[in-house]
Amino acid sequence: MNLEDHLGDIIRKARSAAGVSVADAAQTAGIAATELESLEQSGATSRRPNLAALAALIGLNAAKLEGIANGWRPRGQDLGQWRELRQITTERGGNTVNCFLAWDEVSREAALFDTGWDAGPIIREVEENQLQLKHLFVTHSHEDHVAAMAALQQRFPKLLLHSNSKTALPQHRNRPNDCLHLGSLRITNREVPGHAEDGVIYLVGNWPEDAPHAAMIGDTLFAGSLARGFVSTDLLKQKVREQIFTLPTDTLLCPGHGPVTTVAEERAANPFF
Repeated sequence: MNLEDHLGDIIRKARSAAGVSVADAAQTAGIAATELESLEQSGATSRRPNLAALAALIGLNAAKLEGIANGWRPRGQDLGQWRELRQITTERGGNTVNCFLAWDEVSREAALFDTGWDAGPIIREVEENQLQLKHLFVTHSHEDHVAAMAALQQRFPKLLLHSNSKTALPQHRNRPNDCLHLGSLRITNREVPGHAEDGVIYLVGNWPEDAPHAAMIGDTLFAGSLARGFVSTDLLKQKVREQIFTLPTDTLLCPGHGPVTTVAEERAANPFF
């Protein structure tokens, strides 16, 4: 799976958050404004900009930005280590989004983290594995993460909805010290506003064979990048540092878009930090 954000996306997000104009950023990078606009749009340019100078201007880590430009990718993870965990990816109008299904091997009790665009692949996975889908955990209420909710609630009328939303009236609004047991698995949550007011991540632990925790991080960070800070980019970065980068370094990070990654990889390679 390709990165959610190419080099130009990363530069555009950081430049916008820093309040730097295209003209000023281009001058610092040593390229024409039209070249920078092309880079931000496509991720490619005919001339290599001065990334070190540009990174300093827009608040990125220069060495890590160079790493992205040189083709950095997370090393990839075999989800078979986390039994049982599935990534389900759906697409609409060019927007590709991930949701994740986890269950206990013995009880077959299952939880879904976000819904993506289409309930069909989720329902097929549940039926093929003879699961009892009991919980839907929502990382935030943007449309691409909850679009299939109504269809799932119709198919699974006892599905219990968990979220941080103050307006969607979930059956259960998350509390900081919640710990839910899904068979032998344990699910906890951490608030991460910044991209969305109701942003929250979920940690799933106690996997068979002592696999690391898996964190369902929605739109907080992506492999090598950061989500848009619709509420506040500074707040989002603060919450990533406090709530994600403090997790054990081998924690699997399952984002709403792009490939899975780990805490160690993002601390080492994400240019926003």
